[in-house]
Amino acid sequence: MSRTALVGNVTAMLEDAGFTVSDRCAIRPKSFDVAARRRNNLLLVKILGNIDAFNEATGHEMRRLGTYLRATPLVIGLRSRDEDLKPDVVYFRHGVPVLSPDTAYNLFIEDIPPLIYAAPGGLYVNIDGDILADEREQREWSLGRLASELGVSRRTVSKYEDGMNASIEVAMALEELFDTELTSPVDVLEGADEVHESDPTPADPDADPDDEEVVAILTRAGFRVHPTLRSPFKAVSEDEEDEEDVVLTGHSQFTKAAEKRARIMGSIGRVAHTRSVYFVDKASRESIDGTALVERDELTEMRNAEELREVIRERSKRERAA
Repeated sequence: MSRTALVGNVTAMLEDAGFTVSDRCAIRPKSFDVAARRRNNLLLVKILGNIDAFNEATGHEMRRLGTYLRATPLVIGLRSRDEDLKPDVVYFRHGVPVLSPDTAYNLFIEDIPPLIYAAPGGLYVNIDGDILADEREQREWSLGRLASELGVSRRTVSKYEDGMNASIEVAMALEELFDTELTSPVDVLEGADEVHESDPTPADPDADPDDEEVVAILTRAGFRVHPTLRSPFKAVSEDEEDEEDVVLTGHSQFTKAAEKRARIMGSIGRVAHTRSVYFVDKASRESIDGTALVERDELTEMRNAEELREVIRERSKRERAA
């Protein structure tokens, strides 16, 4: 299957599942292909035939964006090396959860979350330690008795009851011993970090030297500016006075490529519930598909932070209303 066809299939699946999906980020480099929202769940989705193409730099960018946009970064892919991804298994690459299309379909269409996740050493499941402890105590089994039944140490059984996850083989043995369900699904949207110990959110990269003036002006205007390296926008800017007000920010000469980026930013902004602004040298209009256009001369002449905020609000609002 070509990557274009795969992207189309995944996008159609997300729309069938009730997600609003942004335009595809048809530019390079790009950390994600589409943004998708269903109610309070926002996804930033990278779609790949072979997930080995997903590198550390892209993983770090997606995790940063997930933090700034309150979104779940997610990779949907077909295979790793020469092996297809297993259904109903969550994999991880550089701290980002990875699903096969079948697993994503079961999760988003059938509402069946995956039970298994891959980690060094094999496949694992979440064990509900409280239920396990209750079942053991009801049978008046000691930790040592259960450890003997499983062929593990007493300390290991104690860790299972404290919340340590188990291999599939151990989970199956436990459920057979107690004749009850002890596993819980992997919550990809909310709690994937509970089963995958990833490093803290990677630090922001340095801003492009060409963008330093714009970054300085935005910072003076009361925005926390987070530069990006592999996104349709140059930065994610958070208004320090209103943490819910997030602005996707771009900057370049006003070319056909800039217009394309502005359109993509507007589409992502509508899905992500953010504003977007593109700073240009000269422009013949005030906005493009919901992305406010602000000339550099205007920016330097603005008297205060609120004036900049108001220009972004009004120009993006006017475009959307039209």
